[in-house]
Amino acid sequence: MPNLRLVMPHELRHLKTLDEARRILWDALPERILEGRFGGRQTPMAEAVGCVLDEDVVCPADLPPFDRAIMDGYAVRAEDTFGASEGLPAYLKIAGEVRMGEDSGFALSHQQCAAIPTGGMLPEGADAVVMVEHTQPWGDDSVEILRPVAPGENVVRRGDDAREGDVILSAGHRLRAQDISALAGIGRATVVVRRPRVAVLSTGSELVPHTEDVAPGQIRDMNGPALRAAVRALGGEPVDLGLVSDDPALIANVMRRGLTEADLLLVSGGTSVGVEDVIHELIDALGKPGVLVHGLAVKPGKPVVIGLVDGVPVFGMPGHPTSCLIIFRELVAPLVQLACGDRRHPPAPAKARMTRNFASQAGREEFLPVRLEQRDGAWEATPLLGPSALISTLVRADGLVRIAAVAEGLYAGDEVEVEPFE
Repeated sequence: MPNLRLVMPHELRHLKTLDEARRILWDALPERILEGRFGGRQTPMAEAVGCVLDEDVVCPADLPPFDRAIMDGYAVRAEDTFGASEGLPAYLKIAGEVRMGEDSGFALSHQQCAAIPTGGMLPEGADAVVMVEHTQPWGDDSVEILRPVAPGENVVRRGDDAREGDVILSAGHRLRAQDISALAGIGRATVVVRRPRVAVLSTGSELVPHTEDVAPGQIRDMNGPALRAAVRALGGEPVDLGLVSDDPALIANVMRRGLTEADLLLVSGGTSVGVEDVIHELIDALGKPGVLVHGLAVKPGKPVVIGLVDGVPVFGMPGHPTSCLIIFRELVAPLVQLACGDRRHPPAPAKARMTRNFASQAGREEFLPVRLEQRDGAWEATPLLGPSALISTLVRADGLVRIAAVAEGLYAGDEVEVEPFE
């Protein structure tokens, strides 16, 4: 157990800019993190969308595994339809009917056809399908073919999607819905993806689980569920370390578990300058090099701790919900994306004009939540004001406007760039 000591409140005197903090963190990160070498994790296919593959996916058998109709109609030998027209139809005898999910159990001979639904298995001898709207019944057991078809028309052949042994998805590919469809088609239940484990711990004696009723003086944990959701949205695997009261020894024990179970550790609360704000001391006590940055020249999000404990990045996140999520977006999300192998660029900012004045304090970068509305073909950005302890400003916002540290605010009519929320 590290030697833990509560100290009197202190001031955050040596604030870093976001750019300085990123540079300090990146310079300290081990190569395995910078190169995204976290090791692949076997993940259920249904949970893998958005994740980046850490393996080549090889097709184990032809897909589809048989010749299939892609239209309702009649399976035919294409040569039997050549020259057919509405004025001079071809007449084919119906040899049988193909049922969905079953082998036809028969073969077509010359001048024969078979009724077949979309997705049905072509009978032996058939090489095309005539759409039902290009046919007419003829007697009890025959059909008129009103237009010719070429071999392979309205059919997908065995192996048209992929052949046995083909690499259908390569390592480094980010999985989309269509890729999940392909994985399902070849029978994959799991895939190996680059999915860093991110442990999330909420601290504070006033917190209770979000599923519980609150007593006077208590508040439900909002940051824990939000951070885990943010990690999951980026393709990471959140590890829920739960809630811990403001007891340094208890917090240290749970942080130690997070350091052994995860690739990154996020601790919400306890990062400011009160007597119970000891996360910076715990990070220093738990391993080397310890704290890299304590305090940022930003609003909201000033009380942030960035550390590295024996190769594991640790972030002390602000306790206020809005501050917490903005700091996650600016500092943690790029690291999670790097670990996931996600090389996508962020969405392009939207150009908009401010609808009202907004005063800012020079000397710190500020993030202003705004609501976007279109008027006369142009976008307008309306500031949403409120303390960082409130989440409603972010809930109502469409994005953030960055106000440079040298600025003292924005005027109505100023053109701004709005970084959209995804």
